This record gives sequence, C-alpha cells and structure tokens, in this order.
Amino acid sequence: MSSEAQRQELHKTIWRIANDLRGSVDGWDFKQYVLGMLFYRFISENITGYINQAEREAGVTDFDYAQMPDAEAENARDFVVAAKGFFILPSELFQNVRATAEQNPDLNEHLERVFKNIEGSAVGTSSEADIKGLFDVFDVNSSKLGNTVTNRNAKLVKILNAIGDLPLGDFDNHDIDMFGDAYEYLMTMYASSAGKSGGEFFTPQDVSDLLARLTLVGKTRVNGVYDPACGSGSLLLRFAKIIGTENIDRGFFGQEINLTTFNLARINMFLHGVGFENFNIALGDTLTEPAHWDDEPFEAIVSNPPYSTKWEGNSSTVLINDERFSPAGVLAPKSKADLAFTMHILHWLSVDGTAAIVEFPGVLYRGGAEQKIRKYLVDNNFVDAVIQLPPDLFFGTTIGTCIIVLKKSKTDNSILFIDGSEEFERRGNKNELLEEHRAKILDAFEKREDIEHFAQLVPYEDVVENDYNLSISSYVEPEDTREVIDIVELNARIEKIVERQQELRTQIDQIVAELEGER
Repeated sequence: MSSEAQRQELHKTIWRIANDLRGSVDGWDFKQYVLGMLFYRFISENITGYINQAEREAGVTDFDYAQMPDAEAENARDFVVAAKGFFILPSELFQNVRATAEQNPDLNEHLERVFKNIEGSAVGTSSEADIKGLFDVFDVNSSKLGNTVTNRNAKLVKILNAIGDLPLGDFDNHDIDMFGDAYEYLMTMYASSAGKSGGEFFTPQDVSDLLARLTLVGKTRVNGVYDPACGSGSLLLRFAKIIGTENIDRGFFGQEINLTTFNLARINMFLHGVGFENFNIALGDTLTEPAHWDDEPFEAIVSNPPYSTKWEGNSSTVLINDERFSPAGVLAPKSKADLAFTMHILHWLSVDGTAAIVEFPGVLYRGGAEQKIRKYLVDNNFVDAVIQLPPDLFFGTTIGTCIIVLKKSKTDNSILFIDGSEEFERRGNKNELLEEHRAKILDAFEKREDIEHFAQLVPYEDVVENDYNLSISSYVEPEDTREVIDIVELNARIEKIVERQQELRTQIDQIVAELEGER
C-alpha cells in the first residue's frame, strides 16, 4: 500500500473511532483522551523500538523488550532516560496494559499509576521540565468518561483498543510520520467541530506552511524557530517538514498560556519525532512573563496570536518601560493586544531573521496607539510585506486575516503589498490555500515586483502620506470583473426594441379595431 493510501486509510479509521468513542462526551472535551492515548502508544512503541534495536545490533536477534521482566529492565533505566528523556517498564507499556485491560477492574487506577511512573522517571534529569505534566490532559477519573468506575473503565478499554488498532506502521522501521499525521488529523478534526474554541489553538496546515516558507526564503538552515503563542505547536513543526529538524540549530521554542494546550504542544513535539533536547515549550503569558529571555534572538519567528485579546497594557506601570514595547513610545490598547505581540516578536527577531505573523485586519488601519506603533514599524523600515489572506481559512473566524512580514535588515525602504484574497479553493466547510495558491504568493514575495491587481511595491513616502495605513486595498487595485458595455451598441439595440414595440402596438390596435367593427 502506498504512503498516501495508508494515510487515507488512517484518516478514515480515525474518523470512525473518534465518532464511535465520543458517545455522550463533547468532541472538544474528548480530544484529550484520544490524543493522550495516542501519545501513550507512541512513547511505548518508541522506547520498545529503541531498546530492541540496540539489543539486536548487539546480536540478540529475537529480543523483545515488551516480554522482558521488569526487574531486569530496571538495569537499563538510566541509559534509556538519558537517551529518550523517560522510561517505561515492560509491564507498563501500552501493548501490555491493553492486553489485560478488559479483565482489570482497577484499570483507571492502573493507568493513573503508569502515567505517574512515566513522568516520575524524568524527575531530577534534564528532561524533567519537558515530561512533567504531559499526562495531565488524561484524567482517567473524570466523570466525563462515565458516572461509575465500571463505566469509566469500559470507556478506557474502548479507547485503548481503538488507538491500538490504528494502522500506524511498524515502529521498528521508524515509521514515525504516521503518528504525527494521526495527531495532526485528529487536531484538525476536533478544531473543525469545536468552531471558535478550536481556532484558538490550531493553525490550519496550509497557513502554517505559507508562514514558515515566508521566513525561509533563501535559507535551508535557521538558528532557532520561535512562536510566542504556539498553541498545539503545529506552526513550529512545519519547519521540520520543510527543512528537517537537523537544519534547525538550537531547536524549537514556544510559549502557550493555556495549560491543556501547552501539554498538547509538547505531546505534538514527541509525536513528530522531536526529542526533548530539541524543544523548549514554556507555560505562561508571553506578553507579561516571557519565558525565553536567555534563548532569544531567533532567526525564524512565526505566529498566529489570539485576535484582539485583552492584556494589561497601560494599566501596568512596568510594561511601558519594557524594552520590547518602549521603542514605540506607546502600548497596544488594553482591549487589543495584537500589536503587543508584534512588538515582542520584533524585539526577539535576529538581525538576519524573518518573522511572519497572522494579524487581525484592524491592526492595519485603526488609529490611536495602533497607528503610532505602525508609524514606529514603518519609519524604522521593519515592515517587509503585508499579505491579504482569503476569508474563512481558520476555524475560529470567517474573516479574511492578513500576514505581516518583519525584517531588520531590509535592502530597500519599500513595503510589498500582496492581495491573496482570491487565492483559495472551497473544501468542505472551509476555504483552503492549495499548493498553487501558496506558490503564487511566495513567488510574488520573492520577486518583490509589481503585478497588476495582485502585488504592489510601495515606497516609504507613499505609506507616510497615507497616514501609515497598511491596508492592502489602499495600494493594490482590485481587478474590475464587471462586464464591459458598449454604450453605442446598447443604445442602438434599445432603439430597435422601441421601434419593434411601436410596431407591435400598431398591429394590436388594428386587430382591436377590426374586432370592434365586426360586432
């Protein structure tokens, strides 16, 4: 079976089990159980494959870690934790717990113990922060799974069996992509069904791809990638798909304010084969408690921050003096933190780096503090491009958002405006940027030339004259798709119609007169 056929089969199976398992549990709430169990299976197969390979290379061709007594396995604990960041006893592997699950009346407590042991294996090691709390998303005693222990265990058995039956390939052949693909498909499916709440944590893959590629133009290697509002981590992981993890020096950095989503982002890293030593995902509010002061600057920054979210703003006496925000001389409005994220990103961008940020369109033209921040960005030549996206791309909103591309080492003082509002195809209930649409936008971005009705390179002076308005519609004239009418021809046709109408009236009058004469 081809890779694509495998993927399609996997997607169909996931769709079926997600609907079969959900039952009375809301899909958005239930996602954490399906995703958490997928992660448990992944790390179990990951560690089993790693140990099996080492033993077979040493000459023990029929070795199987899953069959090894726990007492003997303990000898490998320190070695495995150093390599993988965690340790799982053979009896606590996914496949072994699943094998006895239906006969285990204490399954919920057993799983809870297993998860604590896995997290506990990293305590006191360099991976502790990356492993701690990963299973918090999986509450085996939640009433959402059932009102009684028996009901909860029955649901847990179903989840174990469903995830265990997923056709994810043979881990001994390092078929890790299937796990990552399964995770992404589940995330997309749940985000779609969740509507607005789903859009807060997940950026569609087509938009993620465009953002990452915008920051990678002319590069095959970057020094650190960063997302200050990383959600589930899908934007960061797009870099791994495009240039490979080995070409990302220092690895992946991100921060997320929501605890559940923070845990999902770390799980996502593992499922995509990114080891604990290659990512640093932090929990907290990026604007008021940034977690990566010792790691910045970053060469590639991508982000889809929450739109028009509230923040402390000028209620804080500290933020106006924060070196990230103070250069603009003003803080973003308390009710609209969009440009606060933009200023933060700019400050942490390396001199030779590029940042691509999804923005709510209002930041391009609103007055007040936001206009002053735009003035700072434009006057200091940090705005490289502004790209209009089509409407209805995201799960959280149907509006047409935009992308602002920032650079600190531009070769000219003009700003490129690209109108990509028509670059989409309707797929299901959302619009999508297909590969040809993304390629068209990227080509225009690279060439940095005027393209009628699509792209316009605007001199700095023109933007200043327009009061620092960065709306694409102010600079790119849309194509006039109205039908061209030949007025002379139209008048001639109307004249003929009027003449014909008069002829018909005369004929009708004659017929009426004849009829009246016959009476």
